Amino acid sequence: MTFFDKIRGEFIDIVEWLDDSRDTLVWRFPRHENEIKMGAQLVVRESQVAVFVNEGQIGDAFAPGTYTLETRNLPILSTLKGWKYGFRSPFKAEVYFVSTRQFADFKWGTQNPVMVRDAEFGPVRLRAFGAYAARVIDARALLRELAGTDPRFRTEEVEGYLRQMVVGRLAHALATAGVPLLDLAARQHEMGRRLAEELTADLAGAGIAIPTFTIENISLPPEVERAMDKRSQMGIVGDLGQYARLQAAEALENAGGAGEGMGLGMGIAAGQQMAAALAPQNQPDARQVPPPLPDDGPWYLGVDGERRGPFDEAGLAAAGLAPDALVWRAGMPQWAPARDVPELATLLHGTPPPLPP
Repeated sequence: MTFFDKIRGEFIDIVEWLDDSRDTLVWRFPRHENEIKMGAQLVVRESQVAVFVNEGQIGDAFAPGTYTLETRNLPILSTLKGWKYGFRSPFKAEVYFVSTRQFADFKWGTQNPVMVRDAEFGPVRLRAFGAYAARVIDARALLRELAGTDPRFRTEEVEGYLRQMVVGRLAHALATAGVPLLDLAARQHEMGRRLAEELTADLAGAGIAIPTFTIENISLPPEVERAMDKRSQMGIVGDLGQYARLQAAEALENAGGAGEGMGLGMGIAAGQQMAAALAPQNQPDARQVPPPLPDDGPWYLGVDGERRGPFDEAGLAAAGLAPDALVWRAGMPQWAPARDVPELATLLHGTPPPLPP
């Protein structure tokens, strides 16, 4: 304190705090050797409490208002000083102004994920973040437990302590809430209100209350979110066949360029396999009907060393099929007489044998 501050302190009869900051919880009134004149004016503004401390002992506290400092309105300090009668001389005491307004700029977040057990998805790791507000409700308790003799006690000095309390309570609340994952978003407000009440009860000993607690977001691991997105797609599509076509379309879109045909084939195959695996076993399916017998292709006929065709079976008969005629189609190792081909037995039925030489 400079010489001029010392001289100014001898003449100042008003004890007050004009808060020019947005983050100060406690401010100690500066006075040379802590001397305060009896009869001085004490001005306590709204959202403030003034607390007198004498030789380390907390004395009287004043709510908002204007007071003339006398022994009759300083009963605790008078007892500590041993003033039995009126006292008009200057006295030594520290005056701490405590801000009781709401500080609403506190942020919180889970540094590590919280493991919870969900009835539908099993063990899941959750992360969350949000904001909360804090307010001093007991100035004496705050000075005794947290601020001490700090001449300017700021919010940053208590923020770490509050964050630890918040995260500890949140982990327990999420783990024991019993709320399904899909309903967490709808229950965030309710959970925030309950956490505010629990934190206020925990911090009552330090003179702090949590009037509001907001959960802005609860997030799942990326792989769980992708699985839930796929499940939502299946729920929207409804039909497994349509879902298979959706998968095929996505594969075609992702393939692009020269790989379009391959992507389409792979997408269709994957979609069909998934649809087959997920289809209920007791539900009739048109795919259980046996497909038509394979057709290995058209027939060719050898006549007088000349190849004729291709013919289907009806055309083969009309082209003059005889038992000794040579025939061939895809899958046969070589040309063979028609009578040696079982598939043509019905066409040769009733055909007369060749004339004798």
